[in-house]
Amino acid sequence: MQVFVEFSLIGLASGGIYALMALGFVLVFKATGIFNLAQGALMMAGGYFFFGLSQQLGWHWAPALAGALVAASALALVIERFVLRPMIGQSEIVIIIVTVGISSMLVGAAGMAWGTEIRQIKDLLPRQPIFIGDLLIPGASFWGFVVAMTVTVAFLLYFRFSRAGVALRATASSDINAYSMGIDVRRVAAAVWVGAALAATFCGVLLGAINGVEPTLGDVALNALAVVILGGLDSFGGVIVGGLFIGWLQAMVGAYLGGEYREAVPYVVVLLVLLVRPYGLFGKKHVERI
Repeated sequence: MQVFVEFSLIGLASGGIYALMALGFVLVFKATGIFNLAQGALMMAGGYFFFGLSQQLGWHWAPALAGALVAASALALVIERFVLRPMIGQSEIVIIIVTVGISSMLVGAAGMAWGTEIRQIKDLLPRQPIFIGDLLIPGASFWGFVVAMTVTVAFLLYFRFSRAGVALRATASSDINAYSMGIDVRRVAAAVWVGAALAATFCGVLLGAINGVEPTLGDVALNALAVVILGGLDSFGGVIVGGLFIGWLQAMVGAYLGGEYREAVPYVVVLLVLLVRPYGLFGKKHVERI
């Protein structure tokens, strides 16, 4: 029983970071309809920006984090303005392929700038284990979960109650109607790309503090795809439920079936869920009449 509870807590800690990863996917998709496969590369870039400022230049973690967030936001704005905005009107598959190309370019650039070895972000998250009775939780994972969930909830509250959130929801409902009501749809698209970059940077920094930063760090975002599909592509609340569930499930599979099944089983479960609810657990059901 103790093993079950310990691995459950560790899995939920990972799930909190998955939820923050998935938030970036949902933000961009909800406002623009683009499934952004460059989100993992933005996460990797944010981690490297923080590493460069904090570890290589010796900045304190607070200004280093602020600098990384600004740099990642600028990168996202450049991508949205000069790469994706001119693609408006193209088919969805073309735009998806473009985001894959962006991801490959960012991974290659990171490899040339920092090399392919793992770079450690030191002294950011406390590593002393957390004891709850006889249960032990790795300190870095626990504090990573706390930070990830705090940032995720802050994002959700902002987009729920702010004017930017109202504009986002209006654009997600109908960009034509939003434009007719005076909402600058292009500015909303730029804003959600910045939001996705901010979420990605927090994830990159947290994962870098736990396991280190490397050019393939963005591959972890593949786990967030399962979260997005499970929770629903247009559901903010679904990312929290889906993230916690996928993190917990991976921990259980790794503990009882072995690490070789850890990555595959969540996708099998997601596939089974989609057979019943193709739009995810919390996604909106879209009906098209011909």
